[in-house]
Amino acid sequence: MGHKKKEMAAVISQKEIAPGIYDMWIGTTLAAQAKPGQFIAVYPKGESTLLPRPISICEADRENDRLRIVYRIAGKGTKEFSGYGAGDEIAVMGTLGNGFPLEEAEGKRAFLIGGGIGIPPILQLAKEMPGEAQIIAGYRDSRLFLKEDLERCGVFYAATEDGSAGTKGNVMDVIRERGLSADIIYACGPMPMLRAVKRYAKEAGVKAYLSLEERMACGVGACLGCVCKTTKKDAHSHVNNTRICTDGPVFEASEVDID
Repeated sequence: MGHKKKEMAAVISQKEIAPGIYDMWIGTTLAAQAKPGQFIAVYPKGESTLLPRPISICEADRENDRLRIVYRIAGKGTKEFSGYGAGDEIAVMGTLGNGFPLEEAEGKRAFLIGGGIGIPPILQLAKEMPGEAQIIAGYRDSRLFLKEDLERCGVFYAATEDGSAGTKGNVMDVIRERGLSADIIYACGPMPMLRAVKRYAKEAGVKAYLSLEERMACGVGACLGCVCKTTKKDAHSHVNNTRICTDGPVFEASEVDID
């Protein structure tokens, strides 16, 4: 788990890299402890939106104390962030969540699967992968954001819903059409994709780690909007529930009931 601290960070740069999707670098001491699959909570300035917004870490430049976040405008808070530019200050808390267990990929062939706004956290994961990274990213159309970055970190495959680039269809279609296989799977993206990955992993008999971060609202365990069912009972409430933001967002596929 991350050691939580809140601080003011400086926006270094920001640009729109696909419709409604923004790429921001921030200067923050949190970079030093950032692990792939973790996230930070970003606080809007507006009084009406008090809860912070959880945004996954796309890249961590630990030498220069910089974090990169790539996010989609989803509401008031993220709309506000998209207006920030170089020199603006932004309140952040982190690092949060458990991140992906990298050591398990040592010497193995791994699938790193991202869908939509679940693609950004795959970048830092790919950069630190101790085994062979096969990156499979699912997009809506031919605007393949982060493609060049991802290509530098492993073998890159794209799927597009409209067939305008890569394989037409979803990430599972890429695996089927190209006859790919892996010893371990890491995935982040929308729930239908994670369900398909979980099924595939079970059939293939390989371990899969799923990041359920799309379900988070506040990121700090306060709102309980991100509870999901698990196969293990929660130590506090003794029910089969877990809070994705405090206990995850990464879970072993067989431990979560998402079907």
